[in-house]
Amino acid sequence: MEANQRIARIAAHLHPSNDQMEGGSVLERANCRAKGGAPGFKVAILGAAGGIGQPLAMLMKMNPLVSVLHLYDVVNAPGVTADISHMDTGAVVRGFLGQPQLDAALTGMDLVIIPAGVPRKPGMTRDDLFKINAGIVRTLCEGITRSCPNAIVNLISNPVNSTVPIAAEVFKKAGTYDPKRLLGVTMLDVVRANTFVAEVLGLDPREVSVPVVGGHAGVTILPLLSQVKPPCSFTKEETEYLTKRIQDGGTEVVQAKAGAGSATLSMAYAAVKFADCCLRGLRGDAGIVECAYVASQGQIQGKPQKTEKVRNTLDHSFGWYAHVTELPFFASQVRLGRGGAEEIYQLGPLNEYERGPKQYKILVEQRIYHLINMTQTGLDWRKPKKSWQQALKREFLS
Repeated sequence: MEANQRIARIAAHLHPSNDQMEGGSVLERANCRAKGGAPGFKVAILGAAGGIGQPLAMLMKMNPLVSVLHLYDVVNAPGVTADISHMDTGAVVRGFLGQPQLDAALTGMDLVIIPAGVPRKPGMTRDDLFKINAGIVRTLCEGITRSCPNAIVNLISNPVNSTVPIAAEVFKKAGTYDPKRLLGVTMLDVVRANTFVAEVLGLDPREVSVPVVGGHAGVTILPLLSQVKPPCSFTKEETEYLTKRIQDGGTEVVQAKAGAGSATLSMAYAAVKFADCCLRGLRGDAGIVECAYVASQGQIQGKPQKTEKVRNTLDHSFGWYAHVTELPFFASQVRLGRGGAEEIYQLGPLNEYERGPKQYKILVEQRIYHLINMTQTGLDWRKPKKSWQQALKREFLS
């Protein structure tokens, strides 16, 4: 009898019990310690059996800050869970299959990572993805409002420019919206920028840091090459080449895979890198600054709220309700802490190419117009258009 009980306890992660499915008993963090004996955090991955989800789950299982790892998907979750659970690392893994087990998968989570959705295929734009992935994101976020409304949410599902506003609307409707805790993951743009800039400079990518702002699709992606660390300069040709390649990084992978997939491995790596920053912020580590797609200004029912202007320098952060731009959401550098994105940083001093006057103005106009339209798509999903869209264009581009 004792042996049977021991076996059942070891195998519990493969088949969640009915009381878990009904929101009953769940593993307490105090009873589940990460490697080394230190208390860790509870993390859920929604879409864990997909092309991004599987390597993401494997890498998160290796993170010593994770004590409990919940893997949810509508297909194949038990198999992925069994496979990853054999890794001799500290996190306890549990699998959850299908929408009836969504709430159990999310109960008590500190961090929720969402790579769920259909992958990008050749010829498919991120707008095409939106038509399918919007409903998936809505359903998963509704589960978050019920089971872990205080969790930090890392949203990977594309198009991030539109799915983040969708998630925000779901949280607002439920009365659980905290803009600091909803983070669109744009880390892959930063990872690519670091890699491509390092190639041009002949440096180790681990020694390079490139802030990437704007959005997470095509021309909305703006690497701030004037703020590269270590400080350096680029010719006009190098700037144009690097900007274009960073913007088209996803397309480069889709074409190279010849229709067999999209950027899954590098995306998983970038997502884990960002998730680790969030966990270190939750732990209370100081100075954790990364780029993320976040609410960029105070809002009341989706309408811009005017706030005091602040100095345009990376050395001075500003309050959550001060402007970064006139856009409701914008990828910016943020300081991560126990509350999520506790501070957003101004864009800082921009060079001529990044400011976009004269011959470069059209590039900036394309970025701003396209980003407004993609964000509005998320806000307007199944809703009429907001009257302030044209006003934003006029004010920001004047």
